[in-house]
Amino acid sequence: GDFLKLYAQSAVLMDGDTGRILYGKGQDIIRPMASTTKIMTCILALENGRGDDAVKASTNAASQPKVHLGVREGEEYRLEDLLYALMLESYNDCAYAIAEHVAGSAEKFAALMNEKAKKIGCTDSHFVTPNGLDAKDEQGEHHTTAYDLCRIMSYCAWKSPVSKQFLEVTQTRSHTFQSLEGTGYAVSNKNALLDMMDHVITGKTGYTSKAGYC
Repeated sequence: GDFLKLYAQSAVLMDGDTGRILYGKGQDIIRPMASTTKIMTCILALENGRGDDAVKASTNAASQPKVHLGVREGEEYRLEDLLYALMLESYNDCAYAIAEHVAGSAEKFAALMNEKAKKIGCTDSHFVTPNGLDAKDEQGEHHTTAYDLCRIMSYCAWKSPVSKQFLEVTQTRSHTFQSLEGTGYAVSNKNALLDMMDHVITGKTGYTSKAGYC
């Protein structure tokens, strides 16, 4: 029986070293994953970009819905600062600015996301957007499973050559920065789990009406 009486529809507990599943509930059920998508956006940016890269915001990035930083079209930001905004506040416009900077377009970035997911061993994931807002393309809806998300996070936290930087960003409680033009911003970490219990080293929350809280 389900001795944990979990409210979550899907959950998985995995041994990070071996990949062995210790507990699963609906872990292979395909679901929308909202802003937990941004875990993949962040690791690809860290692996393919440089922290002090100047990122210019496009019309497309600036038009992304709330929650957003409010990037202005044509304004430039340091990539590293946008990663803090992405992972701490979950800003949708930052995800697009980052994706376009790394790959040239959001579509090309989605191809990178899907390629990376396969490399990590994900079997049931399909990425369409860098921010996780509901979307679909010819291959289907933007989705993952709890198991695949666990594989992705395990890669980010332990196995990626830039794991140290990934943890640094996601553990930060607050960060202030300026655009290259001098506009000031402050972001603070919305992941309450970091301070609710011991030994939580990273994480990312997400919400859309379709995905619910993840």
